[in-house]
Amino acid sequence: MPGDDASATPAGGSAPAGTAAPGRSATVDNLPIELTTFVGRHNELAETRRLLRTARLVTLTGIGGVGKTRLALRAAEKVRGSFPGGVWLVELGELSDASLLVNVVAGTLGVLAPADKPLEDALVDKLADADCLLVLDNCEQIVDAVAALCDRVLRRCRRVHILCTSREALRAAGEVLLRVPPLAVPGDADEITPAGLVESDAVALFVERASAAARGFVLTDGVAGDVADICRRLDGLPLAIELAAARLRTLSPSQILERLADRFALLTHSGRGAPTRQQTLRLCMDWSHELCSPAEQRVWSRVAFFAGSMDMEAAAAICGADGLLDIVTSLIEKSILMREDSDAAPARFRMLETLREYGQEKAREQGHADEVVERLTLWYCDLAGTAHDEWIGPRQLEWIARLERELPNFRDVLDRCALQDPQRGLRTAVALFPFWNARGLFSEGRYWLDRMLAQDDGMVSVELATGIFADCVLTASQGDLEAALALVARARATGTASADPLVHGIVALTDGIAALFSAEVDRARALLEVAVAVLGGPGTEEILHLSALTMLAFAYELGSDSERAGRCFEQALDITAARGESVFRSYLLWGTGVSLWRSGRGEDAAVRLKEGLRVADDVGHPLVAAVCLEALAWIAAGDRDSSRAAALLGAADALSHRTDSVPTFLPALLVHHREAEQGIREAVGKRTFSRAYRTGAELAASGDMRSLLEPAAPPPRVAASPTPALTTPADPRANPLTRRELEVAALIGRGLTNRAIARELVISQRTVSGHVERILAKLNLSSRVQVAAWVVRHQSVP
Repeated sequence: MPGDDASATPAGGSAPAGTAAPGRSATVDNLPIELTTFVGRHNELAETRRLLRTARLVTLTGIGGVGKTRLALRAAEKVRGSFPGGVWLVELGELSDASLLVNVVAGTLGVLAPADKPLEDALVDKLADADCLLVLDNCEQIVDAVAALCDRVLRRCRRVHILCTSREALRAAGEVLLRVPPLAVPGDADEITPAGLVESDAVALFVERASAAARGFVLTDGVAGDVADICRRLDGLPLAIELAAARLRTLSPSQILERLADRFALLTHSGRGAPTRQQTLRLCMDWSHELCSPAEQRVWSRVAFFAGSMDMEAAAAICGADGLLDIVTSLIEKSILMREDSDAAPARFRMLETLREYGQEKAREQGHADEVVERLTLWYCDLAGTAHDEWIGPRQLEWIARLERELPNFRDVLDRCALQDPQRGLRTAVALFPFWNARGLFSEGRYWLDRMLAQDDGMVSVELATGIFADCVLTASQGDLEAALALVARARATGTASADPLVHGIVALTDGIAALFSAEVDRARALLEVAVAVLGGPGTEEILHLSALTMLAFAYELGSDSERAGRCFEQALDITAARGESVFRSYLLWGTGVSLWRSGRGEDAAVRLKEGLRVADDVGHPLVAAVCLEALAWIAAGDRDSSRAAALLGAADALSHRTDSVPTFLPALLVHHREAEQGIREAVGKRTFSRAYRTGAELAASGDMRSLLEPAAPPPRVAASPTPALTTPADPRANPLTRRELEVAALIGRGLTNRAIARELVISQRTVSGHVERILAKLNLSSRVQVAAWVVRHQSVP
């Protein structure tokens, strides 16, 4: 028996011999005996049984081949004890004349009418006192007649329940719908092992049917990946999976997978007992197509070219808006389209891969496939351009969410452009660069930009220079300096061939960023100053200007010019605040946090870094979140909160790995990572460090890192410490120092050099120097000797 909508044992037109008619006291039915194992569907089965207890008309809906009939029969089997009048299966799949509906139902139940009485009246009279369940299978082709009959029976027969299967709802009074989804398939991130895969209902069904088709078939490590891919490609449709499993008589799983590009030719030859429409996948799709109106067929063949989900705006751009809402609603009711289960606004719809391929085939047959593809390509290229134009603004987070939802469609469009129109593809890829950068999709962005740039037509333009810049940023962000420098060489050649000042500004920006990632700080600063001067002028893109300003701030900071770095950071932050922008703001908050920490203002730095982490979380940028956590780890290490510091490092590494980058981001900052990690390891030991590091990585994976953001309670002072504690005077003006500055002052009182203090506190010498300068300024002192004297006056020896 196929595992979808058809029973292999037809019920016929009269009650089977040896059974009692509805209304008799004996428990009777005409349910066919199951010939194959029922696989999965535990949730749907439980929900169907629950609904039959609370509703009198339940309809299982779903696309052909999804398993509605098999689920209905198993549910009917499970509840048969609750219906003394029997459970009666009425098969309507081969019925196309609605006027014969009553005859088929009456024949199944053994109802005969006197010559002077309509058969429908006799049927209703017979069921009037029956406590039975009617299972009306495959109602879609005469759905209006079924709805009318159900309405009359339920109004006159108070103890009758009806369970229907249909590709669309009956829309009858009191009807309760249960949509039957495809079987669960393995996720892309699931572990591909036989033990793990059989947890998927789709794989379990394939293995069950494969074992019957090819004796000795076993799900081994060698075929597990192919089986998982087959089930994914077939959308978890039971009919398609069973047809594929049957092919194991002559093909291996890998050969089946290779041939799924033409699935309608491959997936044929179901059992002879199956209804005609279920004997091949194509016939199953043909059946659904014939149930649609011409307008619905037209929309089906157009929305089939969306690679992912779509909203109504996109569908209208491709299909036209006239009557589209009603058509989409009808296609959802017929299970051709599915609304995505999400809270996203606006609502989005998608189509199973099998239905997409069928719709595209129909479009090609009718000769309008090229037109649809061009309209869809133009729509998405324009959408990317609009997102780019509005990127530096208050709608940025909305655009990030929207572009993420549209990623499958953009990938399809970019692939098509790379083959047919690389210049349009480059414009679209450049427009999407801020999104890829914001979401840490560095590898994907590089892939598309590399493909488009490889087909350069030799024309020098601002667009070409911007594409090289974008590719260089993503490449350098992953630490691939060799590839980044190759892009810089290409950028310079572009600048040489152009007299456009804007091209030269973009080339300087590209070169400066690469220099910064190569730790050539002085060279980077000079180039980025040129870039800011050019790109800050009228008529230039704010994305380029903010990029130049942000990277120049880092160049100043790494060149020990904290004053100018601070001015650049604040100028850029003011722009982002005025425009309601978030992505650059997250980078800038991290940068200012690092700058504050390097100048010894750890508490102020932590405030900025936590704010940067919050904004990065809003954006969904794993790399900015990683670098903020990394810098917080440096602060925690300096505060001797070593276990938390180790956990922060683990969380930072875990997040940065998602982007194939490193949590220090800029190579010149790597020294701080090494100092912090070495100090933490020495403070807590290898085992404790590893345990805390793993905890941080696990928290990052769970998305809940709140416990990492607050410092632990400071450990109690050891009484035998040779460093006297410093008391805080009653008058706060007498001691304006922070806790960290008090520690540094106490060590100065012991005569330690800056290098020795750095080693003692596990911080950098630069940080110690900053602390010393602020201690002198706050206490209005001019020498370390005076600091030591101040320590003596304020120390308290236990």
